[in-house]
Amino acid sequence: MCGICGFTGQIIDRGNVIRKMAEVITHRGPDSSGFYEDDKIAMGFRRLSIIDVDAGHQPIYNEDKSLVLTFNGEIYNYKELREKLIDCGHSFYTNTDSEVLIHGFEEWGEEMLPMLRGMFGFAIYNKNDGSVFIARDFFGIKPMHYTLIDGELVYGSEIKSILEHPKFEKRFNYRALDTYLSFQYAVPPETFFEDLFCLLPGHFLIYKDGDIHIERYFEAKFKPDENLSEADAVNKIEEVFENSVNAHKIADVEVGCFLSSGVDSSYVSTYFADQKTFTVGFDFGEKYNEISWAERLSEKIGVDHYTKVISSDEFWDAVPTVQYHMDQPLADPSCIALYFVSKLASEHVKVVLSGEGADELFGGYQVYRNPMNHKLYQTVFPYPLRKLIRNIAKRMPDIKGRDYLIRATDPLEEDFIGNAFLYDYKQKAELLKDPSIATRPQDITKRFYTRARKYDDVTKMQYLDINLWLVGDILLKADRMSMANSLELRVPFLDKEVFKVASTIPSKLRVNRHNTKYALRKAAARHLPIETAEKEKLGFPVPTRVWLKDEKFYNIVKKEFQSPTAQKFFNIDIIMDWLDDHYEGLADTSRKVWAIYVFLIWYKQYFEEVTTAEISEDTIAQVETIDETNLGNTGSVGTTDQERLNELFGLVFDDEDGAGSEETVSVETPAKEETPKSEAQE
Repeated sequence: MCGICGFTGQIIDRGNVIRKMAEVITHRGPDSSGFYEDDKIAMGFRRLSIIDVDAGHQPIYNEDKSLVLTFNGEIYNYKELREKLIDCGHSFYTNTDSEVLIHGFEEWGEEMLPMLRGMFGFAIYNKNDGSVFIARDFFGIKPMHYTLIDGELVYGSEIKSILEHPKFEKRFNYRALDTYLSFQYAVPPETFFEDLFCLLPGHFLIYKDGDIHIERYFEAKFKPDENLSEADAVNKIEEVFENSVNAHKIADVEVGCFLSSGVDSSYVSTYFADQKTFTVGFDFGEKYNEISWAERLSEKIGVDHYTKVISSDEFWDAVPTVQYHMDQPLADPSCIALYFVSKLASEHVKVVLSGEGADELFGGYQVYRNPMNHKLYQTVFPYPLRKLIRNIAKRMPDIKGRDYLIRATDPLEEDFIGNAFLYDYKQKAELLKDPSIATRPQDITKRFYTRARKYDDVTKMQYLDINLWLVGDILLKADRMSMANSLELRVPFLDKEVFKVASTIPSKLRVNRHNTKYALRKAAARHLPIETAEKEKLGFPVPTRVWLKDEKFYNIVKKEFQSPTAQKFFNIDIIMDWLDDHYEGLADTSRKVWAIYVFLIWYKQYFEEVTTAEISEDTIAQVETIDETNLGNTGSVGTTDQERLNELFGLVFDDEDGAGSEETVSVETPAKEETPKSEAQE
């Protein structure tokens, strides 16, 4: 795993600039660095050596050195592609997967992308025409960010790298705050930095002569085979998953595995006999500590198991460090637990496998059962009556059945915006100092529901989560927290061959009255104890609701809620009411409180030196309330609202389903004892 960065055009002291951009992402690749410069571009690279450790330094070139590559990721079918390219006449000078990309692009151009099996974010510079080609993998496992500055491209694996460019003007993006308050993450491709975007999964970007062209090459489309029997579905899952795990274990260094009590990582771990697994937990009883489960499983499958109990103080002390590495605020507290398990694993291995993606592909979240549970109620009671019942239920005490009457009122498209839902439009308008920033989260999800309109409700929810939740939360934290500890994290469920099988599984074999991930659990049960294979989905339990009732941590949050930064963005009385209600046991508002707290801590890391006057006034002016007829100006001059949304999300709404210049090249490999450490390791 690695980190890449670069920029086109001429600036003062460009050699030092590209090195600073690479230096701030040293944690992504502490083993070596490499640079390329000519009069049109500067490219930087940090390497974490996994394959062809002694060679394989980047940048990588084609035969005549007209193409220059920097690459972050792993290509698992590189040996097969290498043979094809050799048959086509290409010559290789390394045994790395990286070199396959440069020759593959030379041979096939963008048509190479569907041939790849792996995770990637890479940039290829063409010296002959001055163009830059950037691509991101199918599901967004590896990150890629970009911006235009005076017609010049600046890009990087992490946002903090781009912030080092002297011409980038750091301005706060209020649109991201709005989506964050509803979704618990900034909805991509927007980021918390004005005019700085993430390249969406399954997309590539071509920069040439000051213009950017973005195109989608992959979309996760479901094509369920209703005639597929349970036995055949289970057989197909078992076969393709074993193949994927074996492909993901390819490395020239030791590979380990994260292990929780759930079926996903447990299933992965069954292929790790005599190797290492890693688990962390909290000292708050079994609900918040999966270590005992993991230890029992480790004994049965024969792996060396390493554990750590995270103390309350350790967790809270790590929040600023974690939010720095995240680049953007993420209100998912499990990212901090992931930071600690990554740190633990990095002390023993360089690569780990994990279970991310299984829930989105195979239907693993309990919320996916809602359409089934709501169907009878919505059939018997017409919508106007359901709305009346909901209004009455909202005034009732928090008794059993109350939440059901509230949640089951609206159709799916209004009720479900993804796996995390914090503040609705009305709540955002109340708590924000500038209520004009607030929009309806349903206006973000509407375009995805349109794209998935021919699917059943369960598949619609999965499609939405694959395009939003998976990218904005799950994979963001997986990449940032592992890379913060110079650890490569691989996700064998998010493999294009696995998805080919998952896409054919009928919804009745994904989610039913027995369980979620039904067919996947049946496949896992062939390798795991039945109690593990059938264990209910818990996520990564973090005791934030417990901590926020503790006076010590209540006061930590209270201090931030009463800070000048909080007053800049929020109505203090409102957020203090949320905090006090939870502390006094009147309501469980822990998730809403945590989201505000995390944002304030993150803001300190990236904007504490910025005064209110320095925040672009036209940023707020560009934000208009979005409704069903006016989707709001998202800030792109010369495009309509809908065109801007299509441009950002790479979605098209139709009726279908869904050159000879002087150059400088350097590779810097520090001596072993001088290898830079990440901030976490220090």
